[in-house]
Amino acid sequence: MPQPTRHAPAAREVAPGVHRLGDDVVGFFLVECADGLVLVDAGLPGHLRQLETHLADTGRSTRDISAVLLTHAHPDHTGLAGPLTRAGATVWIHRADAATLADGPRSAMRHARPERSLLPYLLRRPAALGTPLHMARKGAFTAKPVPGVRTFDDDARPTGVPGSPLAVPLPGHTPGSTGYLFADRGLLFTGDALVTHDGLTGHTGPTLVCRAFTHDGAASHASLDRIAALPATLLLPGHGEPLAGAPGDAAELARRTGLR
Repeated sequence: MPQPTRHAPAAREVAPGVHRLGDDVVGFFLVECADGLVLVDAGLPGHLRQLETHLADTGRSTRDISAVLLTHAHPDHTGLAGPLTRAGATVWIHRADAATLADGPRSAMRHARPERSLLPYLLRRPAALGTPLHMARKGAFTAKPVPGVRTFDDDARPTGVPGSPLAVPLPGHTPGSTGYLFADRGLLFTGDALVTHDGLTGHTGPTLVCRAFTHDGAASHASLDRIAALPATLLLPGHGEPLAGAPGDAAELARRTGLR
């Protein structure tokens, strides 16, 4: 039987002006910049109260978030995109993943079919069932489509986003997987292009997400080369703990672990 999952009760600061929200299954980040607030990824619908509480504790609300930068369109990363759009935030995503966001979370596997079925992973490690069950409990598959988002294609600086981050395409996990680099602060948000925990395999440490949730393994490996070349000192993944150090070292460890 799947083991019960423990969930982080509150946001925590993982770098100056950067707070990790979400839980021990998936994380997203609130970035405080001199010119406004940015959310990198948007968690699950059930994380809305956590975000609102954290903002209220500092005298702010969701209306103070200027932009939401989505690393990809899987439902555990887009759950609050709709509410934040309605609160006034501009939502950004790579053009290759925009159709998934527009069609709703149930379309994710259709737009970016994974390389393997989920079933062998659950048979090998039954505790892995806790990950999709948690996503379902938090509303991952009931969120509504998000129209009217802003898109980009290649390396780009989304206009008007506080902190002027660079969007770096890292395809493989999904066609539009993207990292966001705040170079002046040494921050690289990798989404699921490189994570430090895989809930299906149970692996902890720099790794690629297993083939049950990866669309193109060869492209994922190629994206590690892009990550390795980026000037960052802290990697902030969508799953697992932030990782200090050179991106090249993390990419090499992920390469050695391989795609399971």
